[in-house]
Amino acid sequence: MARVGYIFSPVYLEHETPPGHPERKERLEGINRYLEKSGLSESLTLLSPRPATREELAAAHDPAYVDRILGRTEPGYLDGDTYFSKGSLHAAVLAAGAPLAAMDAIRAGTIDRAFCAVRPPGHHAERSRAMGFCIFNNIAVAARYAQANGYERVFIIDFDVHHGNGTQHIFDSDPTVFYFSTHQYPHYPGTGAADDMGKGAGIGFTRNLPMVHGDGDEEYLDAYKNILPPLIREFNPSILLVSAGYDIHIRDPLAGIRVSSETIGTMVKSMIGAAPDRPWIFSLEGGYDLPGLADGVGRTLQMMLSS
Repeated sequence: MARVGYIFSPVYLEHETPPGHPERKERLEGINRYLEKSGLSESLTLLSPRPATREELAAAHDPAYVDRILGRTEPGYLDGDTYFSKGSLHAAVLAAGAPLAAMDAIRAGTIDRAFCAVRPPGHHAERSRAMGFCIFNNIAVAARYAQANGYERVFIIDFDVHHGNGTQHIFDSDPTVFYFSTHQYPHYPGTGAADDMGKGAGIGFTRNLPMVHGDGDEEYLDAYKNILPPLIREFNPSILLVSAGYDIHIRDPLAGIRVSSETIGTMVKSMIGAAPDRPWIFSLEGGYDLPGLADGVGRTLQMMLSS
């Protein structure tokens, strides 16, 4: 059985959003209750995040943007969807730092893999702006931290129902980072067409698999059992990072993809099976049906432990 770290902090609950906002603290509270009730928490190594430093954030973001967020004190919307509250800055810095703490634990030999139960999420955050509930791009920060610590080739998998526009754009000219995404299309944020495969030296290192409203288990199993594993083996990554979005779940209210909890588990098993000896770090993105989210995370952790 693999040693799997689970990273969470109560600080994530202090990132407050207005009433009715789908990205709310109950998401993490529901996951934690599920893990306790199911007994899964007993099989996990519970770890705390650390704050990402300004320099670590600026490795993926425009330094002027980082400074603007680090210096902000006024609550309000950063864009039409992304709310900044009194507790948001501390939560965002710890969310970006969670996969870094996971990587530190992997390098120290404490764990083999990790799941970061964080908020705010990250994959919509662009190099120089917040977007789509996201303040810092947690996975992008992790990718640059990985490379600074000897993991030269980074493979990013994004199974959130929304395309990770921020992650793709940060790395779309970089042949050392492979970005793979399945997402509902056309849907927010409107990016991620099949023919969008990177730019310049990065052409061929972005792979978008757009899904359409109503797609579900059959289409996702094909993507994750037949298409993704050969790409992982060919790229031969040093480390794999996953933007884990559970808004693909059949009950999720924000999209029209219809993936079952069982298939989420199969997807994760197939991913890890393509590179079982490499470090894997999952970081939470979307998922807004609370039972579906908790079940999806639980299935993910089961497969991370056993695959």
